[in-house]
Amino acid sequence: MATFFGEVVAAPSRAGVDDEEEEAAGEQREETPEDREIRRELGKKREVHILWNSKLSASTGSFTDEQFPCSKFILAIGHNSVAFLSSFVLNSGCWEAVGSVKLWNEWCRTSNTRSVLPTDAFCLFYKLISDPTVLLCQCNCYVAEDQQFQWLEKVFGCMREEDLQVTILSTCPVTDYKTPESTLTLPSPFLKALKTKDFKETICCPLLEQPNIVQGLPAAVLSYCQVWQIPAVLYQCYTDVIKLDTVTIEAFKPVLSSKNLKSLVKDMSRSGEILKKLVTTNEIHNNIYT
Repeated sequence: MATFFGEVVAAPSRAGVDDEEEEAAGEQREETPEDREIRRELGKKREVHILWNSKLSASTGSFTDEQFPCSKFILAIGHNSVAFLSSFVLNSGCWEAVGSVKLWNEWCRTSNTRSVLPTDAFCLFYKLISDPTVLLCQCNCYVAEDQQFQWLEKVFGCMREEDLQVTILSTCPVTDYKTPESTLTLPSPFLKALKTKDFKETICCPLLEQPNIVQGLPAAVLSYCQVWQIPAVLYQCYTDVIKLDTVTIEAFKPVLSSKNLKSLVKDMSRSGEILKKLVTTNEIHNNIYT
């Protein structure tokens, strides 16, 4: 979990655990060779794989053999933030798909195709053709806690982190927002920001207040950037709608004025039309398969 508010976390105590309970726990922890083999196979199955395209322009360099320069990394996590980037950023410039993440866990199996709906499980990378140092990632799959470190190592391990700035977009239920007021009176959806100490740019919405926290992959990415002194900001949208929703998607619009995204948005004349098409297509798809 990421907070950057300086909470003190109490260490677990073993006080009151008697010897018999310790012995019983020790017996339960013993593994047979079959158990170890199952654990190894499950560990292999849960490995995270980054699949970079073999045919890339020389200006980008090799994604597989060496680190590539990256000045901006824009990461959308979840179907509403993914749909926002699709409607207002990817369709506003010339981008090229350059890679994907392959992973499996109890909650998802990533799709191998790039013809996906915003609610499908996938994680795709795009580079800006006019500036190959700009990388965008649409992550619409659940990355389990034990897979997050692998994801971070393999994604950021490919980047040269000098002069890198990271922008993260994510959503979560408004019921997760801690406030003295009733969440029923809040003007949902709304944006809050959390940033690393090295991020000096102007943010596009109020900062997230204590004692709120962020969790999952957004927290893991922000914590990684905090540790490695990479300027990063998370824009989290609190919403009362869990499905793909036009109002929630448009709540991210203030982010378009940020320094990292402003230069990427060239033409928004068709953004509204593309957004409506995404939502309509998704509704039709859900009606067919439910």
